[in-house]
Amino acid sequence: MANRLFLLRHGQTEWSVDGRHTGRTDIPLTPAGEGQALAAGGTLRSLLGGPSLVLSSPRKRALRTAALAGLRVDDVTEDLAEWDYGDYEGITTPQIRETVPGWTVWTHPVLGGESAEQVSDRADRVLTRARRDTELGDVILVGHGHFSRVMVARWLGLPATSGVHFGLDAAGIAVLGDERGEPQIEHLNLPPSLED
Repeated sequence: MANRLFLLRHGQTEWSVDGRHTGRTDIPLTPAGEGQALAAGGTLRSLLGGPSLVLSSPRKRALRTAALAGLRVDDVTEDLAEWDYGDYEGITTPQIRETVPGWTVWTHPVLGGESAEQVSDRADRVLTRARRDTELGDVILVGHGHFSRVMVARWLGLPATSGVHFGLDAAGIAVLGDERGEPQIEHLNLPPSLED
């Protein structure tokens, strides 16, 4: 079996429950989020042995998720941070739409934050490293919702904005691989589940 790339989204936070955009703000997991992270470890263990490399976003919600999932983080990189929401940090899409009708992160500019092109460039850097490292074994990337969805899109060679088509819930897991050299989504949005 070819080596694979695993994307693990951090567990639930207070802001993810409220639908607030959480990029740079370093908030902790909720108690439910901690349980999700612990359960995600069970899902990961059912899918792989020991990974060759674990990379994480520097945000404490990602690092705590990795720790609770039983992962030893080999490297922390800002390249795995969530989309920088700029002026929209901490507010919801309905609040943004009060002044920018129809706004989504996928279709509109993010005032004071990152463009889709900038996010795409970061995802490409992470994926270049991950592809190289999967030559040695499975790789796990611990990060965030929107950014992980961008990475799924970029893995398939799609524009970053195509991430809108892929779901990834709190502590959800995506498994990326290939079939005879063609990039493939093996699993998408696997839920965290405790081991029996």
